[in-house]
Amino acid sequence: MRIDLVSDVACPWCAIGHRRLEQALETLKGEIEVELHWQPFELNRDMPPEGEPILEHLCQKYGKDAASMEQSQREIMTVAEELGLNFRGALERRANNTFAAHRVLAWAGTQNLETPLQLALFEAYFGEAKNPADPQVLREKASEVGLDGDTAEAIACSDQYADEVRAEQQRFMDAGVNAVPGFILDGRYLIAGAQPAEVLVDALRQVAEENANR
Repeated sequence: MRIDLVSDVACPWCAIGHRRLEQALETLKGEIEVELHWQPFELNRDMPPEGEPILEHLCQKYGKDAASMEQSQREIMTVAEELGLNFRGALERRANNTFAAHRVLAWAGTQNLETPLQLALFEAYFGEAKNPADPQVLREKASEVGLDGDTAEAIACSDQYADEVRAEQQRFMDAGVNAVPGFILDGRYLIAGAQPAEVLVDALRQVAEENANR
C-alpha cells in the first residue's frame, strides 16, 4: 500500500504523526506492506531568511498571548517526548521557510534516504533549534544519514528541484490538503492530522480490505 505523507519539517505534529504511523505499522507488521512517500508542504512560505522567534510568530499567527502560546507549545512537547521524540529545543527554535529543505529532501528521495533525512531534520529543528533550511545544517544532517554532504549543500544553495517541489506542493493542495500532516492512502483516502496509532491501524486495514476485494 502506498502512503503519501504530506509534511513540513517545521511542523511539530508532522514529527508526531510520523511516529504514530511507525507505531501503527509495527502493529501491522507482517499483515500490510507499506511504501511511504513524503510530500512537501510549506507552513511559512513567505517567511524571510532570518525567520522569526517561534513564540512571537505563533502569537501573531493565532492572535494569542505569549503565555497561552508557550503553554500550548509545552503541551505539544510533552506529547512528543512521550513518543520518544527529542523536542528539547522546541521553544528556542525560529519559524523558518523550509523550501531549501524540501528541495534537498526531493534529492534524498532519489537515493532512497528521504525518511532518514526527514527524521534527522525534525531532530535538528525541534531538538537542537537549528534552521532546517540552512545549507550547513542540510550538509551536516545529509552526511549523518549517509548522503553526500557536498551535494546536499550545493542543492540548498541553488534552485535545483525547485520546479519538482512546487509541482508536488500544488498537486496535493489541489487534492484538498491545506494543513499538515496529511496521510493519503493509495491515492484515494485522506487522513488529516496526527491521528492516534489505532486510528491509522483501522484505516490501513480498511483500505487493505477494499484492495483485496477489488
